[in-house]
Amino acid sequence: MAVGDGMWVTVRYRLFDSQGEPLEEGERELTYLHGGSGVVLPKIESALEGGEPGFSTSVYLQPEDGFGDYDAELVSLAPRNEFPDELEVGMTFERLPGDGGDDAEAGIYTVTDFTDEAVVLDGNHPLAGMALRFDLELVAVRPATDEELARERGEAGRFASDAAADDDDDPAADPDAGSSRRVLH
Repeated sequence: MAVGDGMWVTVRYRLFDSQGEPLEEGERELTYLHGGSGVVLPKIESALEGGEPGFSTSVYLQPEDGFGDYDAELVSLAPRNEFPDELEVGMTFERLPGDGGDDAEAGIYTVTDFTDEAVVLDGNHPLAGMALRFDLELVAVRPATDEELARERGEAGRFASDAAADDDDDPAADPDAGSSRRVLH
């Protein structure tokens, strides 16, 4: 069965920087609904279109095709006293402290450094500004049911706006695939 719109696709992938250095340990597996749901980068979906299990390819992405250019304006300082006592580099927060609460635009901010006085937060995706290579192997393809299509298409906006949550398990994942879904967007 070939990859097309409305199909559940399971793909194994490895991620490398432009120098060929791996950016993640080992191989990862992803199951997603093919067809522009925003879960997978468009060039990756395009590369898998029409493929059948066993198909493999490499996709090269410039920053504009991947996670965007690095934007220095998304780096900010915040007072240290507005953060938990147990703070570590790499922790993420959904909003900047004092940014207007629920009315403020949401984003994921990563702690990149901190002192007793201030915290440095970066709102860029960790892969922003990087040219990337994804090595892909198509594992399985199956048609989605009408119920799955309705559910997934209703949640597509949530995935597109929450792209940085790439390690979260999604309850809408294909129950037959045996893998968690990760966001490649």
